[in-house]
Amino acid sequence: MKKVMAKLRALGQKVIAWFVDIPENYPKVWDKVKVVGKGLSTTGRFFRKVGHFMTHNKVLNTTTHHVVVFGFLKFRITNKRREAVLGLSFILIWIIGYSIFTLYPVFNSLYLSFFKVRLDADGIQTTLVGINNFKAAFISDPYFVEILIEYVLEMILNVPVVIVFALIIAMLINQDVKGKGVWRTIFFLPVIISTGPVISELMNQGATTLPSIENYDFVQLILDNIGEAIANPIQALFDTILLVLWFAGIQILILLAGLQKIDRSIYEASMIDGASPWESFWKITLPSIMPLISVTIVYTVVSMSVFSLNEVIIYIRDKMLAESTVGTLTTGYGYSAALSWIYFVVMALLILIFIGLINIRRRGRHS
Repeated sequence: MKKVMAKLRALGQKVIAWFVDIPENYPKVWDKVKVVGKGLSTTGRFFRKVGHFMTHNKVLNTTTHHVVVFGFLKFRITNKRREAVLGLSFILIWIIGYSIFTLYPVFNSLYLSFFKVRLDADGIQTTLVGINNFKAAFISDPYFVEILIEYVLEMILNVPVVIVFALIIAMLINQDVKGKGVWRTIFFLPVIISTGPVISELMNQGATTLPSIENYDFVQLILDNIGEAIANPIQALFDTILLVLWFAGIQILILLAGLQKIDRSIYEASMIDGASPWESFWKITLPSIMPLISVTIVYTVVSMSVFSLNEVIIYIRDKMLAESTVGTLTTGYGYSAALSWIYFVVMALLILIFIGLINIRRRGRHS
């Protein structure tokens, strides 16, 4: 070890000596270094002048303790405000990008939802129709309401299945088992490969369903004795049960992180008091991760709602790309924008209902 340290020390001395001897032994290299240094110095002075101009002009003028806007609006600089400005400066590029590429299209789609939009040789032609696009979605369109109702019923069935499955897997991985990282990777892989073309091919090959479920008579008995409106979502759940469980990758990681934050001493104390594992789950585990369950509910509803193979998404896209005629409101960009906003409102209501039920249960448990 001493020989290695001695060799490293000698190598470091040689490197330092080489840099020290550059002006004498390598004049051309030294001249280039001086040119680069002079260029950096000039660039630094330029940026300092630009920075000074941006903070000392008629619109914005800064002093040591105040910021003056337009010469009469004066704001005191405090440490809290300075830290806030510093934080905003780091995310300013993201805010600008989000405003341009997300907020503007969102509000532009809301604007277009009140118009009949047609594309022709002269460009985009808009005709104000008010709320008629929204009326047509519920009155003139024979399929949208039906597809929307099926979507709501599927969410009511699928979201609890995904959350319960994610919680079970997270609790199993949280046990003292070997290869936790491998198991986390295995359950996260579907999130990586579940893109539109890949999942579409898997669905065509039957890789997202369990054919053996159809062989059980009690499943068919249940489907035959309930209404068609409820039977269709349940049948769809059985047909795509593996696909539904594929949406649990992120949720497993979120819940696993929450489970790992629970202090083990709490479980030890409950065992000493005679609590069973079932009681520990309901009294310790579930209340501790309830905020994370709310997060996973929001994520699950959003991820399953914006999935590229979602029936509502496909229907809205088809309506947007369909040929737009003068006499009908059930096609075109304006009508698809109205459908999108109706879909967004329904999705937001579903999230509020799920979160409301969770909060009601939490309050009832604490009262």
